[in-house]
Amino acid sequence: MDIRKRSLALFYCQNVPQSGIKQRQALEKLYGPSIKLFPLPCSGRLEPLHLLRALEEFADAAYVVTCPEGACRYFEGNLRARKRVELARKIIASIGLEEDRVGIVMNEKERQKSLADFAKELMSRVSGLRPSPVLRPRTGFEDPERKQGDKL
Repeated sequence: MDIRKRSLALFYCQNVPQSGIKQRQALEKLYGPSIKLFPLPCSGRLEPLHLLRALEEFADAAYVVTCPEGACRYFEGNLRARKRVELARKIIASIGLEEDRVGIVMNEKERQKSLADFAKELMSRVSGLRPSPVLRPRTGFEDPERKQGDKL
């Protein structure tokens, strides 16, 4: 049985309420290595590759939090982000991973949630996932003489 906590890469628009550096540091302290936070000037700057890289290197899931639909200061950044997340979902589904490992959550205009609220909600969602087969310890292929980070 795998008792490792699930990990989350959380990309978020810097316009999400209470998403400043102090709040980010508090979340990193609360969740430890289970969460990695990536502030974006606009969620529309996110590329599918960012999500896929997070899944490949360290995360069981990768999610994006955006400002409310129609309230993006760059007009349609959050709509662009939604399309890019859907592309990443299709890619991971095509290789046999669950689509739930990637997602997007839009804030609401009327009742805006803080970054901490989203982190709590998404960490709960991620804890229900099975361990990522991508993050399994690799055996038999490593060169014991080569240090991590060395070029081949």
